[in-house]
Amino acid sequence: MSFRFLPDAPASSVRVSIGQTVLLDPGLRAEGSCIEVLEGIARVYCPCEETEGMTLAFLQPGDQLCTDRLCSEGVCVEALTPLVFRTDTEAADSGFDPVNEWTLQLLRIRHLGNAEQRLHALLSLLVRRLGRRCGNWCDLPFRLTHERIAELIGTTRVTTTRLISRIRQARLLEVPSGESVLRLAPELVESAPLAAA
Repeated sequence: MSFRFLPDAPASSVRVSIGQTVLLDPGLRAEGSCIEVLEGIARVYCPCEETEGMTLAFLQPGDQLCTDRLCSEGVCVEALTPLVFRTDTEAADSGFDPVNEWTLQLLRIRHLGNAEQRLHALLSLLVRRLGRRCGNWCDLPFRLTHERIAELIGTTRVTTTRLISRIRQARLLEVPSGESVLRLAPELVESAPLAAA
């Protein structure tokens, strides 16, 4: 696993390219410090060997990640789209923690009865939270590997690939070549388990 470290001094703008990862070490940050996403979408995951890069949350503009609420080994922030965040932010006292909310939703998905339901619920959650409606489709502005999706839904990459192929054959999902988006049919998003949550 390769990542870069944040500069020690607070910064009003840190740019991260797609696929690049930044390690947030709580031991190097002041108590109560946060990062705030200004542009783009990020995946937050655990760097511990035991958890093999387990996804904790996804962040979008306006979301904050408090560095003192992390495990002792910190967390990694991976850019899924071009990402800009600031490290000189003070925690907003809104009572809402996007990492806790995402972790709860991902746990709910992992407890659905079968892999097909879990994939359906995950795709719907990602589009509802991070995507947008574009004409006859709902666009998710990034792609996840089948291996990453398998990690999120608690199955194998082979099973994930088979399930995604079925959804594509039903013309409920498109992967436009040359673009970094996923397109999902609105009926797939709206009919998912846990869609009302």
